[in-house]
Amino acid sequence: MRRHELEHLIRAAAAVTNEYEIVVIGSQSILGAEANPPAALLQSMEADCYPLKHPDLADLIDGAIGELSPFHERFGYYAQGVGPETAVLPVGWERRLIRLQNENTDLKIGWCLEPHDLAASKLVAGRAKDGPYVQTLLKHRLIELDVLLERLQALPVDAPMKARLAQLARGLADHASSDPAT
Repeated sequence: MRRHELEHLIRAAAAVTNEYEIVVIGSQSILGAEANPPAALLQSMEADCYPLKHPDLADLIDGAIGELSPFHERFGYYAQGVGPETAVLPVGWERRLIRLQNENTDLKIGWCLEPHDLAASKLVAGRAKDGPYVQTLLKHRLIELDVLLERLQALPVDAPMKARLAQLARGLADHASSDPAT
């Protein structure tokens, strides 16, 4: 997915739900902070999102512009209507959201996760694809290890999990700094 495609999804999600503000969580929220991130971060054809003030309307997004919808078939990308509980995020993440609003969004607002919050949510999710995603963020200096470690401590998880996630983050940072590929 590219930024103009995310902007299109924000515009479409706002139109479908008749809402002005859409929250984008998940991997493609990086496009709020970085217009042209590395290709490794753009592999997904979906954006997870929900209306800020009425998350219960996320089902409308799935039905109209979700996976296997005519929208998906036409454009090759889609929105996944999710809820705020979908991602485990550090305390205070809402204050750090990045505003994506322009003519391509029809001046509707897409609120995208700040990259360190995104990375923390990826690490706590712990899927096979999440470690490499965070390593790419670190390698390309889209996030800083020290800030990521702070955000991991702000996750609503127990202390042993925070310790495991911090160890994982340090390992990913070590690999990112020693990886000669660009």
